[in-house]
Amino acid sequence: MIAHHVLFWLKADTSDEQKAAFLKGLQTLEQIEVVKNYHIGTPAPIERAVVDTTYTFSLVLFFEDLAAHDVYQVHPVHKVFLDEFRIFFEKVVIYDAQN
Repeated sequence: MIAHHVLFWLKADTSDEQKAAFLKGLQTLEQIEVVKNYHIGTPAPIERAVVDTTYTFSLVLFFEDLAAHDVYQVHPVHKVFLDEFRIFFEKVVIYDAQN
């Protein structure tokens, strides 16, 4: 199993309408056939020194294996998302983990 965790920091001037469109774009990624499970979220109101709440959106996708992850990376739906929404990214950090 591969967990693919992406944290997005959107630019400060991103409007509420653009954030809503970005969220809808994230939701399209669920339809990619190799995605086993997914979660989209925003920072939880947890105040601890070790918790980073500075990001705008969190996306966690689970894949059966590395091959499925690789299919996702080049999938047309993923490419459309990137082409349409990368202009809103100020920063993106990705954590990939396997078991």
